[in-house]
Order: sequence, then structure tokens, then C-alpha cells
Amino acid sequence: MPFKELEKRIGHTFAQPDLLRVALTHRSHYFENKASSLGHFERLEFLGDAVLDLLLSEALMDKYPEVDEGTLSKWRASLVNEQSLSDVARAMNLGKYVFLGRSESLNRDQSQDRPRMLASVFEAVVAAVYKDAGLETVKKFMEREFAAQLNRLDKDNEYATDFKTRLQEYAQKRWKVLPDYRLLGSAGPEHAKIFTYEVWIDEESYGKGEGNSRKAAEQEAARAALNKIGEKP
Repeated sequence: MPFKELEKRIGHTFAQPDLLRVALTHRSHYFENKASSLGHFERLEFLGDAVLDLLLSEALMDKYPEVDEGTLSKWRASLVNEQSLSDVARAMNLGKYVFLGRSESLNRDQSQDRPRMLASVFEAVVAAVYKDAGLETVKKFMEREFAAQLNRLDKDNEYATDFKTRLQEYAQKRWKVLPDYRLLGSAGPEHAKIFTYEVWIDEESYGKGEGNSRKAAEQEAARAALNKIGEKP
């Protein structure tokens, strides 16, 4: 599978292309091709997670010098969570480059909408760039891919509109559990789907929400839950 298009998006041509190949190899493909495969992405994912934390921490400190460390930690968490990273990976079309095993390949189209896998692959690619070219190259890559998210952060308004984070903190404090977001369905054409989610806490439904993305629908469900609980969004 050619990598030139992906390397162009990353902004780096690999001196060690095997690093990128490993970063894009799912364990299902590796175990079906052990004799010829160089490995799968999970070890690189471990390193990429640390590299992301470092670079996004630095980016946040540089961009928002007046913001306290507690808020910076919340913002960093919002940037490196599974949904956020999978959104970046999806924008890069990473799913189409992943080497999958036979059973997984049957569902390749669905792999484009598997947040956990996409987030993991993205972290592995970050690590591959780091190992091949060093921190400065990864930094430039990160600055491009996270530019919109970093610019959207606002020290006064971000937490007020992050209903999922607020609901999670409330649920952990009151019930010692995490909210559970369940997809009820989706409707509309592929380019304009509307998703409906319901949020459950401690096996009780607390609200439903709709949105033009899974993330937006979950946020609306969390907003409804906060209204029900009495925590004004």
C-alpha cells in the first residue's frame, strides 16, 4: 500500500518506511502474517501517547500563558481523548491505510468509524514520526492537525459548554460511576446523518440528545441529563 499521500499529509517522508508500516498494522494482520510482518501498532501507540501529552501540554502553555494548570489539564484531556484523536485520524483518512486481518478487512468501511482503533493508529503514527525524524517534526505535524481545536479553546467558555465533562464529574462524585452513552439510532443521508444518543447513569436513563456527529449528540444528551439533575448547563 503506497504511503506517499499519507506522508504528504503528515509533512514528512520517512527514511525508515517500515516504522510507518508498523504504525498502520492492526494486530489481526500481524498474527495472520507473522512470518513477514514486522509488528503491530500497539507498542508505538504507547510511545505516541506520551509524545502527544508532551507536545500538547507545551502548545497549551505557549498559547494560553494566563491559564492555570487545572484548566490546562482539562483542555489537554479533551484534546487527547478517544473521540478527539479519532476525529483527527478520520480527517486524515487514516482508516484506509490500516493493514487489517482477513476478518477485519471484511468490515473495512466500518473501520472508518471505530474511534478506539483510529485513535490508537493516530498515536502510533505520531510515535513513528518521532522515531524517524525527532520531536521538532512531530511538533509541526501536531500544530497543523490540532490548530482548529487549540484555537477553539476558551478559558471562559470551554468548560461551561463541555456538558460531558461536567456530567462525568458529577456522576463520579455522586454515584461513583461513569455515564454510559448508548446509540439509539441514526437517520439521513451519509453526508448529513443525525445521530441520537441516550445517556444512562447507574442503570437509569437521564436524557437523550441529537446531533450531526456522535460527539455532538452525546453532548446534547449530557446537557439534557444536567437539566434533569438540576445542574444548570
